[in-house]
Amino acid sequence: MSDPRNDKTDKPDELAGTEQPFVQHLVELRDRMIRAVAAIGIAAALLAVFPGPGALYDLMAAPLVATLPAGTTLIATNVISPFVVPIKILFMAAFMIALPVVLYQLWAFVAPGLYSHEKKLVMPLVISSTLLFFIGVAFSYFIVFGQVFSFIQSFAPKSITAAPDIEEYLSFVIGMFLAFGLAFEVPIAVILLVRMGVLTVAQLREYRGYFWVAAAVGTALVTPPDAGSMLMLLAVVGSLYEVGILAAQLFLKNTKAPDEKPDTETAKS
Repeated sequence: MSDPRNDKTDKPDELAGTEQPFVQHLVELRDRMIRAVAAIGIAAALLAVFPGPGALYDLMAAPLVATLPAGTTLIATNVISPFVVPIKILFMAAFMIALPVVLYQLWAFVAPGLYSHEKKLVMPLVISSTLLFFIGVAFSYFIVFGQVFSFIQSFAPKSITAAPDIEEYLSFVIGMFLAFGLAFEVPIAVILLVRMGVLTVAQLREYRGYFWVAAAVGTALVTPPDAGSMLMLLAVVGSLYEVGILAAQLFLKNTKAPDEKPDTETAKS
């Protein structure tokens, strides 16, 4: 009688074949990350040639400089700030330019794990989320900055000459870009919540009042201390929430599997 401990013919190895696919996934992830970083590097190299780091900073500082008294410029309180800050802005701009490539590499990595009916609309989500982020950044730069800086300068006493530090201004700009860029992603977040089954369209409509209260608190925390920018961001976020509800309803219908039953609660709404 054979020893059952030595009889392995009827017991397949549970770990057989798992090492190579895992390694392949790591290799693919590495390759995707290298391509994303390479896209950022190429964009940074092109921006370094034209228009250059200094010109990029001048462009970013234009809304603030326009509201300062004549002859007033920004200052650098750190010895290396005139070099480091423009370089940071260069890479920030390069990342934004390369963002479609970065998001595409992320999509290409997760796409094999999606169903065919889900793959059809993943790319539209990637493209729309990129465009919405850019629109949010442009909205803060062209519309919000001018009003915010004018409001702040109107409160400055005549005995004080405003001379903002370039590093502080960079931190302010990055914070505002992120706040408005992410705020414009509300429709994408709503669509994903509905598609993953976390919430239904009917629940989103039911919780509309709570969202407005939360949005008001959030905008008050991330925007400068002026009512104008807070109200603008609140109006934008609220409008995008309503757009997200409509888009989620359409997206849900187009990404259902052939054998997936319609959501009765969503259909009723």
